[in-house]
Amino acid sequence: MVHDYAVCMRNRLAGSWLVWGMVVLLAGGASAEAQKKARIRRLDGTTLTGAKAATIARRALADQHVTGAEIAVLNGGKVVWTEEFGMRDVGAKLPMGPETVMWGASITKGLFSSYVMTLVDAGFIELDKPVWTYLGKPLPQFDKYKDLAGDVRWRRITARHLLSHTSGLANFAALEPDGKMRLHWEPGTRYGYSGEGMNLLQMVVEKRMGKPLDELMRERIFAPQGMTRTSMVWQESFQGNYALGYDPTGVNLGHSKRMNPRAAGSMDTTVGDLGRFVEGLLAGRVMTAKAQAEMLRPQISITSLHQFPTLANEKGDEGSRVGLSYGLGWGLLSATKYGPAFFKEGHGEGAQNYMICFREKGDCMIVLTNSENGEMAFRTLFEKILGDTVTPWEWEGYTAAGVAESRKNQ
Repeated sequence: MVHDYAVCMRNRLAGSWLVWGMVVLLAGGASAEAQKKARIRRLDGTTLTGAKAATIARRALADQHVTGAEIAVLNGGKVVWTEEFGMRDVGAKLPMGPETVMWGASITKGLFSSYVMTLVDAGFIELDKPVWTYLGKPLPQFDKYKDLAGDVRWRRITARHLLSHTSGLANFAALEPDGKMRLHWEPGTRYGYSGEGMNLLQMVVEKRMGKPLDELMRERIFAPQGMTRTSMVWQESFQGNYALGYDPTGVNLGHSKRMNPRAAGSMDTTVGDLGRFVEGLLAGRVMTAKAQAEMLRPQISITSLHQFPTLANEKGDEGSRVGLSYGLGWGLLSATKYGPAFFKEGHGEGAQNYMICFREKGDCMIVLTNSENGEMAFRTLFEKILGDTVTPWEWEGYTAAGVAESRKNQ
């Protein structure tokens, strides 16, 4: 049934996408000569030029009708190639550029978690201290969390639980059948991705530090790493060069200009800025080696068949083959032939993003797209450009069946 759904969708859209695919092919951002000649070292030791990588990317993006994308590759902890493809605004015929701001979606969580680890470094937050103790009153006394009043397990939720997605909270309370906040298991005992958990930790952090999250992240993460096109809230300086988001059929969804920071996913950024962040992280400029080791240490093994829906119990063996687990804010692969890796996805209306970094050699790849079709291109992009054959594609939902199922349930 899922396969039939995907086929019907593709056949129905084939005519309109014939022209659209040509737009993506022809509108790829013109690279500097140095980018074309850049040498990318793949995970298996083979290399390819930036020009070859760009050819692969253009074809993969066109094949999957991805409106626009920004891509970066790092070798040895340094950015060696970046390029932009397709359109940031189809109606106005504006191409992607190196300074085009895109919605980071849930990649926000990885950078927020890194910020929290700097607070752990500085002694402002303790990973294993119940978070309600930072708030001045019991959690259910806050209106948003009043539905937890009859469940004493809220008293045991810690920052470690929230960062590792083991708190027991659903992804968002609004997704619960009755719209009420609840805990589904004893904190710390099971993985279940939760944006709600990240937003709770944001409330704790803002209370502890006495400032809104956008200021805190700018001061401690974005500015020190030279991330001038990144913010947790909309900036007027983005107005002249930002990407609109597009649904699977190419309908313009606009760009949500978020005025309130949300740890779960409000960040606007560019692939260049994310590359600078990863460079800083790998070089030890973001936090101490001790804090980074704890952040990237497996906290909970993951045995589910899929990451979404977050409360599903169906088991799979894909994760066990690559040591799939969660650290603090980052997904982890601890048993791959290329060594340990950390990763983060970003799913949202009009945006699909993915990044992964193999730690031993500092080989990483970041892809931001302004299209809900973006995830359909990820496997080809990461396998053919970086040589990443170990990402758990089915668990991520980066397969035709996974994408079709996700769209059907939206």
